[in-house]
Amino acid sequence: MSKVLSLKLKDEIFQDTESMRKTAKVPRNAYINRALDFFNSIQKRRLLKRQLTKESKLVSKESLLILSEFETFAENFD
Repeated sequence: MSKVLSLKLKDEIFQDTESMRKTAKVPRNAYINRALDFFNSIQKRRLLKRQLTKESKLVSKESLLILSEFETFAENFD
């Protein structure tokens, strides 16, 4: 399914886009779809990175505690 959009672009962005898509010999619609798909994938990665960083901070203290317990156990095992 496709959606029809009307959008306003700054003249500089439009001219640059037109130049690039003509060089690549790609229809405008396909070029913009690819560009948005690429941008969306970058944004998803950024969101995932933030989420993983946040969750890592939440468990870091617990992880250090467990590591300390393992080290104590290992020392007592020697």
